[in-house]
Amino acid sequence: MVTQALIDPKSIVVVGGSNDISKPGGKVLKNIIDGGFKGELFVTNPKESEVQGIPCFNDAAELPETDLAIIVIAARFIPETVEVLAKKKNTRAFIILSAGFSEENEEGKLLEKQIVEIIDSVGGSLIGPNCIGVMTPEYHGVFTMPIPKLDMNGCDFISGSGATACFIMEAGLPMGLPFARVFSVGNSAQMGVEEILQYMDETYEEGRSPKVKLLYIEHIDKPALLLKHASSLIRKGCRIAAIKAGSSEAGSRAASSHTGALASSDVAVNALFRKAGIVRCYGREELIAVATIFLYPELKGDRLAIITHAGGPAVMLTDALSHNGMKVPRIDNDHSEELLEELHPGSSVSNPIDYLATGTAEQLSTIIDYCEQKFDEIDGLAVIFGTTGLFPIDDVYDIIDEKMKTSSKPIYPILPSTYTASDEIKRFIDKGRVIFSDEVVFGRAIAKINKSDPPASQNPELPEVDTVGIRRIIDSCGNGYIEPVKIQALLDAAGISRIPETVVSKINDAVDTAEKFGFPVVMKAVGPVHKSDVGGVMLNIEDSSGVRNAFRKIMDIPETHSVLIQPMVSGIELFAGSKFEDKFGHILLCGLGGIFIEVLKDIKAGLCPISEQEAVRMITHLKGYKILQGIRGQQGIDENKFVKIITRLSALLITAPEICEMDLNPLIGNENMIMVVDARVNINKSNDN
Repeated sequence: MVTQALIDPKSIVVVGGSNDISKPGGKVLKNIIDGGFKGELFVTNPKESEVQGIPCFNDAAELPETDLAIIVIAARFIPETVEVLAKKKNTRAFIILSAGFSEENEEGKLLEKQIVEIIDSVGGSLIGPNCIGVMTPEYHGVFTMPIPKLDMNGCDFISGSGATACFIMEAGLPMGLPFARVFSVGNSAQMGVEEILQYMDETYEEGRSPKVKLLYIEHIDKPALLLKHASSLIRKGCRIAAIKAGSSEAGSRAASSHTGALASSDVAVNALFRKAGIVRCYGREELIAVATIFLYPELKGDRLAIITHAGGPAVMLTDALSHNGMKVPRIDNDHSEELLEELHPGSSVSNPIDYLATGTAEQLSTIIDYCEQKFDEIDGLAVIFGTTGLFPIDDVYDIIDEKMKTSSKPIYPILPSTYTASDEIKRFIDKGRVIFSDEVVFGRAIAKINKSDPPASQNPELPEVDTVGIRRIIDSCGNGYIEPVKIQALLDAAGISRIPETVVSKINDAVDTAEKFGFPVVMKAVGPVHKSDVGGVMLNIEDSSGVRNAFRKIMDIPETHSVLIQPMVSGIELFAGSKFEDKFGHILLCGLGGIFIEVLKDIKAGLCPISEQEAVRMITHLKGYKILQGIRGQQGIDENKFVKIITRLSALLITAPEICEMDLNPLIGNENMIMVVDARVNINKSNDN
């Protein structure tokens, strides 16, 4: 629980404050003093009577009542100190900067648990331990640098790593990125990124609370909490970008199904972020660029004009935009001819608009006016302007600033001369502007934002399924892969169409079944997990003799105890599957099926429950989507039927959370039908579902 004492304390004690500002206890005290904290400030240190001009108490028991304690002493002494402050000094907020807790050993973990229990018993807040602290406009409770000028119109920033928080601020501040509040949660013993975001959601005030939230996350312990409050904030008009570190952590884990191999925990993170509407970033520069774009007026479309006096950066930006789904439309109309007459000979207005190194600030002003007022094919403007250092360029940056105030279309200033024009850029930033220094980073960032999805419904209306029938089947199963007849019953209960199939264990029954279905048929081994790998799938069997031969060969395969027979159908092979991921729940995947899932790995993932709208986005965002639409005269599929299968599979998983892995691979689809050809279902009733 975030208390008012943590956000806006009227009194602070630095436990372990020091006169040595090279030590955390000295530096945090200096930062609080330099930050102009307006409340009462206390220090405890058994060896001092005064610390940095602040009267010092030798023992916490001597202190008056204090709202917030910032603690910088050895871990073993902290529980006793917290006990005194919480129980006797009415302290309701604690920031523990010290290390030596769960990040080190079991003994430290026990100390951490003891501290949390004390603070919880009085309804207090704890940040840390093992963190750099907290910065708000009210106080600078950190022992590190940099300390930005905090502005509630800037970005809220929550980080699981103190050092990374510093490095991200170091990257953003030279670009003019403003910060509002910074929370470094460290070990997250009581509160982590999720709880701080919850507080920001529950206390959000339109017009007063920061609109942009930045997250650096190392562990997602409470994905449901993160999803709930991130999506709530975004629906209120906020924008959230996040780095989740450790993206390859579980990718190499062995799994017994295609879904298990594909649905790593990082796929779960992507699905969570997409469902919440969070823009995922993979590095500091990308996070800063995305945050900067968030601070600009929203781009209403995907078409940019590139205005430059240097051809190379414009080409690189054009490539970055085009390769990532944005448009740099050609400008060729009567107005473009008018504009060209205003520029020096040799200029180009086709887009990129290149007005040459000899172009003037007045010409730039004219170009921006044309793009805003007369070029309807343009939604936003990227202005690239650097310098060789031959002459001052304040007039250019002044023009950009003035046009940004009045333009109905967003103008993005890309100013690469951060060294040569450092003074001019500083003056531009001092006007309250935020810049980009690299055109490619900008291009990729704006494309990523443009492609991001809005928050999905957390309680979508799912199709009706036979819940009683599903539960009866699941309750009759033990752990492990279930037999085909029960899979058939599960699919039927969920309303998911399947190819007719029969399992036989005698050769004459195989012949009778094949003749009943009509030739050609497919025959598959029942028993081996990966039947294709052991030659357990035989296609296009066209007569009874072929059935007999195939039956004998299949039954000779180790672990085979029977044979499954289906009629042959034709169409595009599709895939749908799911995997239960600890803490996240069921991850549902779809894509191209058959061998293509192994070769192309063209899949999209969603976090259950999945609405029809989410299912549509999953399908249409596949790289192979054009194949599903039909290409080069080949028949496509009924996309609506694929959507229905995904939502019905989602409903099945909600009803049967014991399903830990499920493969529908392949499904066969055409314009008239989509049906499951092969399916595997793995049950784990010990999962904490």
